[in-house]
Formats: sequence, C-alpha cells, structure tokens
Amino acid sequence: MTPTQAFWRGYRDCAPFIVIVAPYSMLFGVVARDAGLDVLQAMAMAVLVIAGASQFTALALLQDQAPVFIALLTALAVNLRMAMYSAALVPHLGHARLGTRALMAYLMVDQAFAVAVRTYEDNPQMPKAAKVAYYFGCMMLICPIWYGFTLTGALVGQAIPASLSLDFAVPVCFIALAAPLLRTLPHMLAAGVSAIAALAFAWVPRSLGLLVAAALAMVTGAQAELWLKRRAERSVA
Repeated sequence: MTPTQAFWRGYRDCAPFIVIVAPYSMLFGVVARDAGLDVLQAMAMAVLVIAGASQFTALALLQDQAPVFIALLTALAVNLRMAMYSAALVPHLGHARLGTRALMAYLMVDQAFAVAVRTYEDNPQMPKAAKVAYYFGCMMLICPIWYGFTLTGALVGQAIPASLSLDFAVPVCFIALAAPLLRTLPHMLAAGVSAIAALAFAWVPRSLGLLVAAALAMVTGAQAELWLKRRAERSVA
C-alpha cells in the first residue's frame, strides 16, 4: 500500500462519522453561544481545544458558575484519554519526525484514533509511511467538518428548532467509538465501571463525579489486566 492509497483509505474509512460529527460540532456552536461566548470565542475554543467532550464539560461548568480552575481541571481529566490514545499509537507512529508527531497530537480526536488503531491492528504489515498517511487521511475529513459545523452552529444556532434535538449526537458518537474497541475483559469491565460510577456519582457537584468514575474505571481495567497476566503465568508454570 502506497502512502497515497493509505491517505485516501483513511479518508473513506472516516466518512461514516460525518453523520455524527456534523450535528455534534453544530451542537457545540449552539451551546457555546447560549453560554455567552461570541462567534470568535466559540471558534477559538473549537480550534485550540479540538476535543468535544472536554469543551462541553468546560462550558457546562462555567454556566454553573464553577471556578475556572475546576472547569479546567475537569476538562483536563476528560481529555486524559488522549494520553492513552497516544501511548497506543506509539508502536505504529512513533517513528515519525517530531514535527509530524506534534501535528498528529494536535489533530488527534476520538474518531481518528478509533479508526486508525483498529486498521493498524488488523494490518500488522502496513508500511510505516502508509500508517502516517492513513492517520492524516482520517483527520483531513474530520477536522474541516468539526470547524465548519461549529461555525454553522455558532452563526445560526438560535434559528435551529429545539425539536431537532441535536444533542442526540453526543451519546451516539461515543457509543459508536467505544463499542468496537471493547475486545477484552479489562476493556469491558472498565467501560462498565465507568458507566455505573458516572450514574452513581452524578449527585457530586460541579460534575466532579466524572473524575471519580474515570479513576475507578482506570483502576478496574489495570487490575483486570494484572489478574489476567498472573493467571496466564500460573497456567504456564
């Protein structure tokens, strides 16, 4: 596979996410304006952060008059998944030049990671240059859609009827991303614990229950991995 072929394959593989990313990003534009941001501020947040979940979290906390420090801390915790994404991609993309990796880090979103990592795992013989091109192919579709529809939502959000319920895109997006990646017992346990804990701690003020749920899920996943490793070692011995 040549880099050009890999690029266009990544572009095509991410195409189905347009159905989700478009209303999701438009919803952010609408919510940002409702929260008091002007069009320039909404677009600056979308371009600089480019992480929908943490952007919605920060806006919700600021609307609740939470201290800026709490809003930033919670948004950072939500975005810590990007660090785990990066670690998972190192075996496939770690060979790229520093500047290329920095651009990849900026462009990283849930959709591109989910599609790219699955393709890399299913195609272990994929050339290194093709892996880099594939990643950028994924992003060259997602990013313009994110920017464009955020701007659309910020400009015309007030004219969108409430009956359209654009907020459906948020849970659908993450279900579509997470479900195909739940391949092992630790993955499924971590996902289950995070969902249950998020509901159990929903009463915690300023959405800090999300931090508790994330911590419990990570501990659960790590302990499950250790348990499976020890059991495999005992079976070999």
